[in-house]
Amino acid sequence: MATLPANAKDLLADLIARYCSQVDYLAIRLEAAEGTDILLRGNKIETLSEGISIGGNVRACHKGGWGFASFNRLATLKEQVEAAIAAARLVGDDETLLAPVNPIQDICIFPLIGSDPRQIPLAQKKALCQHYGEILRSVSPQIATTSVRYGDSAQRIILATSDGTMLEQSWVDMEMRYAATARNGDRVQTGRETTGSRKAYEDLSGLDTQVRSAAQRAVNSLALPTVKGNTYTVVIDPILTGLFVHEAFGHLSEADMTYENPDLLETMSLGRQFGSKELQIFDGAAPEGHRGSYAYDDEGTPATTTQLIKDGVLVGRLHSRETAGKLGEAPTGNARCLNYHYPPIVRMTNTWIEPGKTPVTDLFDGIQEGVYACNWLGGMTNGEMFTFAAGEAWMIRDGKIAEPVRDVTLSGNAFKTLANIEAIGNDFFWDESGGCGKGGQNGLSVGCGGPSLRVRNVVVGGEAVE
Repeated sequence: MATLPANAKDLLADLIARYCSQVDYLAIRLEAAEGTDILLRGNKIETLSEGISIGGNVRACHKGGWGFASFNRLATLKEQVEAAIAAARLVGDDETLLAPVNPIQDICIFPLIGSDPRQIPLAQKKALCQHYGEILRSVSPQIATTSVRYGDSAQRIILATSDGTMLEQSWVDMEMRYAATARNGDRVQTGRETTGSRKAYEDLSGLDTQVRSAAQRAVNSLALPTVKGNTYTVVIDPILTGLFVHEAFGHLSEADMTYENPDLLETMSLGRQFGSKELQIFDGAAPEGHRGSYAYDDEGTPATTTQLIKDGVLVGRLHSRETAGKLGEAPTGNARCLNYHYPPIVRMTNTWIEPGKTPVTDLFDGIQEGVYACNWLGGMTNGEMFTFAAGEAWMIRDGKIAEPVRDVTLSGNAFKTLANIEAIGNDFFWDESGGCGKGGQNGLSVGCGGPSLRVRNVVVGGEAVE
């Protein structure tokens, strides 16, 4: 295991005391990490690596200007502090506005409940990937390509700030991705899934049924008719709900997206009605056991649970200390960085829609022709607009699930879609597969969840209506 010096905290405290008077705010982060990365394409191993890293970063703020330095040689720490301070003093010409937080003195080690991946030999992890690859290829001769990717990482972080915080946190994160593409002539279909965990290696080593199902979906889809493109009432499953609330709404709730964008700030004004009184949306790292959970963010702000929408009304947003200070709101503990190479920015943690009261079977009642969409293949967002591809879908006819269809994409405006939610199911599912990207920091662990939803006037892409 990569280790930090035994006197690391004393070293950071001395540097903070020596240099804090030169700037308005100073933070030093040290990090030791180790991890595994395996990529299997077909039956060929493309990546097989174990790595360790030790490094850190320094953030300084002076008159509203930020200086940042990252490094992987601890011997240069003093010089990196001086470089960050010099940069901040060079660009700062305004006022430093950071929401106040209480100083933290704490050590948080998040325990595993099963096997630690660091104790599993690399050969065993490689064999697991090959096993899943064999399952994918065995489903049908029509499987043309397969991929399996395994990753794990363990991080130990020490954070010291000029506010008096001295914080240590450590955790282990794991992820497995697998996909199969089936081909019949010019027709190509893909089934894929991702599973993640911060609990146990066993969460990734017992996935035979899920792996086989992903490949089988790809093969089955080859023979399905294409959905007729149109505007439908749609029922989506909890996995798609989680994707929607994260991608289409969650990013708009990140305050660094809004505080310097007057148009978006007006659109995302607190008190605005976005949906029915049944709609409740939250984000928070405080719920335990999820991939977006932690005790303190990367500025030392305690984890919270933030209600974003209450009874259909926008009541909150996600903050770093700077965005909270500039908007005169409370910090929410959402400043996160992927690793020591990057400064923390406002990021989601675990984002979810609360379940409603409608039995899932009742969500289909009265729909003469609609679409039932489940799981996901991919998607993209552009501001408030989104497009998601469903992993599986069926037509709804006369209130019943009917024939399966393929090539289902769901598109729309996030705000209009929230307003068009007609009913919220009484089911719920946590999806731990998330790896979020923003500001060049891709693959940050998050969780998302929700119930099944019934939504009117959703644009469903597929084969054009004649």
